[in-house]
Amino acid sequence: MKTGCLNVNFIKTIPGFVLTAIHRTMNGKLLLLGLLYCVQGIPYGIQSSLLPIYFRTSGLSFTKISLTKILYFPWILKVIWAPLVDQFSTKRQWLLLTMCGMALSCLITGTLSPEYNFSALAVSLLLMNLMASVQDIAVDGVAVQILQNDEVGYGNTVQVVGYKLGSVFAGGGLLTIMNLVGWGLMFALLSIVYVIVILYTAVASELKTLSKIQSNHQKSMKHCLNPWRILQEILRVPDTFWTIGFVLVYKLGEQGAISMFPLFLLDHGMSAGEIGLWHGMVAMVFSIIGSSLGGFLTTRYKVCSLMKIFFILRLLSLAFQTFLINVFNGNSWLMKGCAILSINIQHFFGGTITTLAFSIMMQCTKMAHVRIQATHYSFLATLEVLGKLSFSVLVGWIVDWVGFFLSFIVFQLLSVVAILHVYKAPKTLS
Repeated sequence: MKTGCLNVNFIKTIPGFVLTAIHRTMNGKLLLLGLLYCVQGIPYGIQSSLLPIYFRTSGLSFTKISLTKILYFPWILKVIWAPLVDQFSTKRQWLLLTMCGMALSCLITGTLSPEYNFSALAVSLLLMNLMASVQDIAVDGVAVQILQNDEVGYGNTVQVVGYKLGSVFAGGGLLTIMNLVGWGLMFALLSIVYVIVILYTAVASELKTLSKIQSNHQKSMKHCLNPWRILQEILRVPDTFWTIGFVLVYKLGEQGAISMFPLFLLDHGMSAGEIGLWHGMVAMVFSIIGSSLGGFLTTRYKVCSLMKIFFILRLLSLAFQTFLINVFNGNSWLMKGCAILSINIQHFFGGTITTLAFSIMMQCTKMAHVRIQATHYSFLATLEVLGKLSFSVLVGWIVDWVGFFLSFIVFQLLSVVAILHVYKAPKTLS
């Protein structure tokens, strides 16, 4: 990784970075990862963008909407079955199994009515999250092993962008067309998407080669499923403790704002269709641009130095949204324009920060032994989800209790905590 200070000349090299990323993607390795991360983002898009708007228009409280985030629970537990993915069978077989499970859960969900079969729908979505979380372990393990050091920036860009494209497709995209195609057909289309990626994964040469290596390695490896011993080995990897603290706090304030600001706009005159367009689709384009910028910058500058800059910029964008909440008038086109602008800015910085964060996690994991790399990365990723999920469950209650304005003050304070933590980053990750 190159080091140095930021300067304006980096803007001129962005087209070259994009062209290089496209060239490498067409070679197959990043294309495979992009497809796998894309379908992995579908369950998140359904639950983060589609269902909250649908439930709010049905009259549910903020507290109840936030509690639906409990369906993400399998993502917290994935570190428990990560050793199974690391030590038994191959990553290719795990990928095929889990994506078949997600295709099946989509078909089941399409037969259930959200109004009359909420419990059954929750079970189906829980199954979808379970399959997606196991798939995540396998994909991360593949990424750590096949990406060279000079490809980490590109790989993490593909990871974040692919995941967000899946989220946009299943969230904002489906929210926009749901009234036209209907609930059942919508999930049937999703199952077809999974089948297409399953077929591509089955014939991917990169996975076939990796499977042979993994099979030979597992024959000579002594399996260990003792959770305490595995945890001890994970924690012995250098810089893991600092990275744990980082992934727990780096998204808290941003997560609260992204979750609640669209609902604030919904309560103040903007329609579900407008929010689906601007928050679910257009803002995600800005998030993807930010993620691509983050991948570009990690190939040239110190990751933690970049993180400090973008944390401060994110804090300023949160302050802008807090101001808008205090003065917003839903009848003013100027206010609506400012609100849309703030959403796009927030997603742009959020996308950049996410790519930088996953680059830090992968740098830390690469210092682990190859036989626990997927488990180590899954451990960090699980804590990353835990940090976001635990606060997401509470954020609706906070808004119901103290209102939007004071809640956004809390979000800013949490963002300051993240800034202070990154200033204590170890030199090996900076």
